[in-house]
Amino acid sequence: MSGPKILFVVDAGPQVGGGHVMRSLTLAGALAAKGAACAFVSPPQAAAVLDAFAPETPRVPALSAAPADLTAAVAAEVFDALVVDHYGLAEPDHRSMAAGRPVLAVDDLADRPLGADLIVDSGPARRAADYDALIPEGARLLLGPAYAPVRPEFAALRETALAWRGEPVGRVLVSLGLTDVGGITSRIVERIRPRLSGEGIDVVLGAAAPSLGSLTRIARRDTRIALHVDTPLMARLTAEADIAVGACGSSVWERCALGLPGVLVILAENQRPAAMALAEMGAALVTDIADPGFEAALDRALMRLMTDSGLRKALAARSAELCDGLGAPRVAETFLQIIAARTAA
Repeated sequence: MSGPKILFVVDAGPQVGGGHVMRSLTLAGALAAKGAACAFVSPPQAAAVLDAFAPETPRVPALSAAPADLTAAVAAEVFDALVVDHYGLAEPDHRSMAAGRPVLAVDDLADRPLGADLIVDSGPARRAADYDALIPEGARLLLGPAYAPVRPEFAALRETALAWRGEPVGRVLVSLGLTDVGGITSRIVERIRPRLSGEGIDVVLGAAAPSLGSLTRIARRDTRIALHVDTPLMARLTAEADIAVGACGSSVWERCALGLPGVLVILAENQRPAAMALAEMGAALVTDIADPGFEAALDRALMRLMTDSGLRKALAARSAELCDGLGAPRVAETFLQIIAARTAA
């Protein structure tokens, strides 16, 4: 007997980035490994991310990521369950799309009613009470970094990476999101370049990133800089880096899984709770792009990381404790149990 067909509904674009698609691809891989057949409802901006990272993924075209267009695309499909990773969708959309089928909602906000049977929120400070009155009776919650969807290649490199954290800094990873909102990647690289000496700088960004042109010109003159565009080698880059400057989106759990000490840059208000929780837990240094003193704060944090091996070791150990990189299989197993129970009923 073949496994269930699971449809993914995701958001992507210049403002929301590509993280929804990337973590959903990770979940899809974990579900497929357990026998499920997965397909993505694919508006144009999500399609661009799929083209770059998973071109063979089955797709259902949608005109846009707007609720009405996504609902219309879903209505034409035959499927057994639904995964939704889209902050612009809420309970009425979930129920309309699912039409009684099981729903998994990937969320970080706890700010609206969700029509889901299973809710995954990897926020380090998230509590079940945050979802009181927002989810149906009987819905299950999987909360905290232990359930963060991290690609399996990160877990595969975890032991090797953790073995040498705290060594002198030779490589700096800059990873501020594929879509590079507002050209933040170029701004950060330009800020840190004069403050580094011979350290290599690995810069990760997407093919449509606003910073790509300027960084390409800079990299021609500055041989320390290596640009990685839509790279499939993110796990290796993370394992080989000694420190990072990164956004506090879903990629933060990749860095935690490999114990990479770093400076988190809050780029959006919805990243603030997780970033501040990680700072309070001793798992990261945090700066805020909206802070008038952001540049000076970044300078201080970077220099602390560069010069204090004890700090690097402490940050690495604490972040690795929070996330082991095995969240996706845990989520997949739970959701498949829910689907099987619904089918048996």
